[in-house]
Amino acid sequence: MADIRLAVSDSVATITLDRPAQLNAFTTAMGEELIEAFDTCDRDDGVRAIIVTGAGRAFCAGADLSAGGQTFVAPEEEDPEAFRDGGGEVVLRMFESRKPIIAAVNGPAVGVGITMTLAADFRLAVDGARIGFVFNRRGIVPESCSSWFLPRLVSMQKALDWVYSGRLVDAAEAYEAGLFYGLYSPESLLDEADALARRITEHSAPVSVGLSRQMLWRGLGADHPMIAHRIESRGIRSRGASADAQEGVSSFLEKRAAQFPDSVLRDTPDIFGADLPVPPFRE
Repeated sequence: MADIRLAVSDSVATITLDRPAQLNAFTTAMGEELIEAFDTCDRDDGVRAIIVTGAGRAFCAGADLSAGGQTFVAPEEEDPEAFRDGGGEVVLRMFESRKPIIAAVNGPAVGVGITMTLAADFRLAVDGARIGFVFNRRGIVPESCSSWFLPRLVSMQKALDWVYSGRLVDAAEAYEAGLFYGLYSPESLLDEADALARRITEHSAPVSVGLSRQMLWRGLGADHPMIAHRIESRGIRSRGASADAQEGVSSFLEKRAAQFPDSVLRDTPDIFGADLPVPPFRE
């Protein structure tokens, strides 16, 4: 990988955007490598959670604009309906993740630099971070599925303010709006992200965490609670007979730490069916 780094420590994978001299500006190669990294993490049962951060003083300065005015011009021969926004492809892969994702925003996050974090489960940031949904100021429109995610994470009025104006928003405002989970010093950010990753996974069954992640995120698009009821009923029926459920109850009664045996890779059931179809898992 040229534009990112992937490292695993114990049960936590850290993906680092690694173009510090360019403030980790997003490239096509970076997008492809991010998708590959999330594929790798989902295939590894030893990975329980994923942290995404940036090298150097920025998280991501947005799209690489080195092509100047031609930066956002698609190839003329390309079928307009076949064109896909690269940031959106990354975010859709994050949406499919079977592992919780934490964005550790270590500095400025602008354009795709902030929209790619919207599919993370948590966004932690340094106190001095600034974000910007600057697309209208560049003559384009929001991307990376942000028109779907952002109004689900903050109020519609706040989303409209940030998108219409394209203004830079400081960390305190983003935190007050609910976009950031917490604000930390630069020295403690990654430690806090790592602690959160372990706190949300260390006592929970990995298969159950993966299914719960999909249930909550995909449920945002459901149009009636009956859909959630059907999916939850399948989940309870399937997981209730699992080795994990037997271990979870036994460990509680025996007052000991659980050792869940099921594999996310091999033992995750399809509980969504036709209600909320899940794309095929990338083996």
